[in-house]
Amino acid sequence: MDFVELEAIEGLRWSWNSWPSSKADQAALVIPLAVMCTPLMQQAELPLLPYDPVTCSQCGAILNPYARVEYTSRIWFCSLCLHKNPFPHSYSNIGDTNLPAELFPTYSAVEYARASAPPPPSHNWSGANGVLLSSSSSSLSSMVSSSPNYGSDDPRGIRPAFVLVVDVATPRDELAALKNELLLVLEQLPETALVGLVTFDSMVRVHDLEFSDCSRVVVLHGERELSPVQIQRFLGINRTKQQQMGKMPFSQKQGFLLPVSECEFNISTAIEEIQSPVVKPGHRPGRSTGAAISAALGLLEGCLVSTGSRIMVFTSGPATIGPGIIVSSDLGYSIRTHRDLINGHAPYYSKSCSFYAQLSQRLTDASIVLDLFACSLDQAGSAELKDPIERSGGFMMLGESFESNEFRKCLRQIFTRDEEGYLKMYFDATIEIVTTKDVKICGALGPCVSLRKVNNLVSSSEIGEGGTYIWKLGTVTNKTCITFFFEVSDEQKVQPGSAFFIQYITRYRHGNMGIRKRVTTAARRWVGNRSPEIAAGFDQETAASVMARLAIHRAETCFARDVIRWLDDMLIQFASKFGDYVEEDPSSFCLASNFSLFPQFMYYLRRSQFIDVFNSSPDETAFFRLMLNREGVVGSLIMIQPTLLQYSFDGPPIPVLLDVRSIFPDVILLFDSYFHVVIHYGSKIAQWRKLGYDKDPNHENLRKLLEAPEIDAQQLVADRVPAPKLIRCDQHGSQARFLLAKLNPSVTQNSTYTDGSDIILTDDLSLQVFLDHLQGLAVQS
Repeated sequence: MDFVELEAIEGLRWSWNSWPSSKADQAALVIPLAVMCTPLMQQAELPLLPYDPVTCSQCGAILNPYARVEYTSRIWFCSLCLHKNPFPHSYSNIGDTNLPAELFPTYSAVEYARASAPPPPSHNWSGANGVLLSSSSSSLSSMVSSSPNYGSDDPRGIRPAFVLVVDVATPRDELAALKNELLLVLEQLPETALVGLVTFDSMVRVHDLEFSDCSRVVVLHGERELSPVQIQRFLGINRTKQQQMGKMPFSQKQGFLLPVSECEFNISTAIEEIQSPVVKPGHRPGRSTGAAISAALGLLEGCLVSTGSRIMVFTSGPATIGPGIIVSSDLGYSIRTHRDLINGHAPYYSKSCSFYAQLSQRLTDASIVLDLFACSLDQAGSAELKDPIERSGGFMMLGESFESNEFRKCLRQIFTRDEEGYLKMYFDATIEIVTTKDVKICGALGPCVSLRKVNNLVSSSEIGEGGTYIWKLGTVTNKTCITFFFEVSDEQKVQPGSAFFIQYITRYRHGNMGIRKRVTTAARRWVGNRSPEIAAGFDQETAASVMARLAIHRAETCFARDVIRWLDDMLIQFASKFGDYVEEDPSSFCLASNFSLFPQFMYYLRRSQFIDVFNSSPDETAFFRLMLNREGVVGSLIMIQPTLLQYSFDGPPIPVLLDVRSIFPDVILLFDSYFHVVIHYGSKIAQWRKLGYDKDPNHENLRKLLEAPEIDAQQLVADRVPAPKLIRCDQHGSQARFLLAKLNPSVTQNSTYTDGSDIILTDDLSLQVFLDHLQGLAVQS
């Protein structure tokens, strides 16, 4: 079974699928032991079980197919800690021919969704064994009610809340488009969902949605940094000490956060009445973005509305006053660049990052999600906002206009509903890992926060969000991917050939606000140092994605040249370890097929916008890195090494090398770098198109050739959120730079023999020169 098929079953991709049995052997692998986990991946056969999981009393692991069961004595032995546990009374009918779904060998992942009513005293899993899988599946589905109330706490008392934070300093045409989209969003929200509205320019206005006689707002000065208590006092939200500690429910009447059914007319009217202010000539509009976000957060904290809450910021420029300021309002001062950040010439950057770091902690503590939709031709300050957005699991979109299709698609995609009519939003998630005692947990990289809970499975070596066995995610989607890092423990001698287990327990709140638990248990084997299974179990695609996350994690605190040097050192060690060669003879060097693409991935990673920030703004770099840090293996690889398809008259589209030599006058290229999709027309094709030959019935084949990449490009754009920018360009045209910048420069201005190929004006090394250098360094004794 290949790695992609395994991922479809487990939702996991492993950098190494067979692990060495000692810490020294692990260090020799160079690439860390990592697992890229998509905790809520959509799976074809995922049983939904309407009862509580059975848990090991010693390690906390949940009953799984790898547990050893003794039916006569009604006990089971935990596969992770070997502890003996009794079955609860409800499992009294368990037997070889009556198995619960969590013990099916084909179900490595199951999901628990306990109904609010107590379960019956005993379960009858009729015919539920490995042979009669189809009949057991039908009986399982009949056990699950169509819309149960999940979780120990009654979900009927919990409602999602959305606070819309709108920048009124947006240009008039842009603001009109934004208002239309926000009104459509209100129509998509469930009637029971809570909604609030905060607008801002140089002042922050919190709208009272209950008062219908006229527009009523509480105005806060944008330059002041207010504490949560001050904000709540200004809003008239007064809580007792017990309510502040969460010991008593908060039921004070307030009109700032109301169900959609109670305030739809008032909030729609308030949105329609938003007007752009007059901007002083020679100045940027006054924007108090940080104060507005702080006010929205204070409102949610004051109303004790946390679970399922989102603060959604819509802005068209940088903050120019107050906490979180990005740049002065005077247009004589330019907005910060990467060079300014390196040289210390960004006067507001550190203070603003510190302010947003404090907000980030408050967001995490309250399980509130922060989203940013920034549509502007200039930077909007997303570099400073990256920390609270990423740590809360929020969404970031950078666009050019609120009138664009990309913005419309993105916003509507977020508010889509499932088959039962619930929003496809999953909130307040935690991921807990339980492992065999010989495996230590080092940390995680992704949109998660360490809860700093330590047990004997937690390693002292931390990577990313470490020092814990349980992480928190403000929100999670079916595509959210977290990278977990592990190491081998040397406390006890591991026997090669034996199995080890890792269990992922994801607890989250479903769109119906009920609690669910997804449990995934995976098994792999320990192997000896020189075992061929180590090489056979190497997943070079996952390894490249893991190294990319580690690289951008380093890039947050190190210079780009230091990150590149670290990548080069790792690659040389890797090639020297796994290459087949004669010492001091570079021409003898070769890598096995499952290692051969890894150096190529590292070459394109070194040149990518994630490491080389030249020609990118700090906002763009923050966006690119945030997206890479949550995307799965397939998406990450497209970001690292884009795909290139060739369309010609010779046959169906074929993948071609990401190389300048792939450009020909009589072909069309479809380039996908995840953030951009480019349709590149060769010079002859472009000329025929301009002459209108494709509209001539005698040239039907040309029309079909022009249509094919358009159809494929639209499919790429439709399936991705945020939608990539679609660019159509001709050979030698200015927009062709989006393609040329990513191609391997095998032919440059310094090449002696071009063979009529396009050339790239650059001093960068080509892939072949890079590989030649790598071989020379790897074979050194």
